[in-house]
Amino acid sequence: MSQAVTSASSQQSLAMAALLVGGVAIAGSPIFVRLSEVGPMATAFWRVALALIPLLAWSGLGKEAAADRRPERLSDYALLILPGVFLAIDLGAWHLSLTMTSVANATLLANLAPVFVTLASWALFRSPVSRIFVAGLVTAVAGVVVLKGGPGALGGGDLIGDGIAIVAAMFYAGYILAIGQLRSRFGTNRIMIWSTASAAVCTLPMALLAEPTLVPPTGFGWAILFGLAFVSHAGGQVAITYALAFLPPAFSSLTLLVQPVVAAVLAWVLLSEPVGVMQATGGAIVLIGILIARRG
Repeated sequence: MSQAVTSASSQQSLAMAALLVGGVAIAGSPIFVRLSEVGPMATAFWRVALALIPLLAWSGLGKEAAADRRPERLSDYALLILPGVFLAIDLGAWHLSLTMTSVANATLLANLAPVFVTLASWALFRSPVSRIFVAGLVTAVAGVVVLKGGPGALGGGDLIGDGIAIVAAMFYAGYILAIGQLRSRFGTNRIMIWSTASAAVCTLPMALLAEPTLVPPTGFGWAILFGLAFVSHAGGQVAITYALAFLPPAFSSLTLLVQPVVAAVLAWVLLSEPVGVMQATGGAIVLIGILIARRG
């Protein structure tokens, strides 16, 4: 019995570490997008399309074959495709919102995904939600508000753009919940290949309609796209998908609020964007909220 408890505890610790690594990897995506030489929708397409290279290479090595099982029915394939559809709509809505409302509004509202994950987990799956977890959730979201400049920074947005950013948060919540449900039936790499491929298929027509060109003009532009695909998606999303086999989706989505904190630090180091007292305070509040929620 003690060995089983120890094993479960070590698995949760490893999953927690993977979740944080995934959050840090995804936090670099705004930097890659900022430096990309193609438009935001084209960047979203290459993010998922190029990520298939390491995912398929890993699958070709026969990894996870013992723990994984093949889809057997049409419904299995539909469920494997669904997270990619959610992710494609999330990316499309997120990039569209950035062109219609303020960056502060779009970033803050898109980070409301943990709220929707918690509500959906309770409403659809009757997952218990403790008061401590809710306190941690509220604290972390408040930290994001402070990090993005406080409530006063939300005044310069467009109502429709704000609504689209909320739609992005809702579909990212759907992505997290769908991945969480699949992890009890399929392995990490199989889920990632199917969801990433379906996201690429869905984002391609959006990119063709929205962007004048899909191809970056320089090698640097390609390097940025490969970095986004390999680090943020193939690295970050794989780590998150692995963690969802051992951690509740609601807590996992909350922990991903570490992304804007890491993104602010990376922007400070790589793009010389200053981090003021308010940003540092907001980041600290986010981390405190995650620690509170962890106890719940």
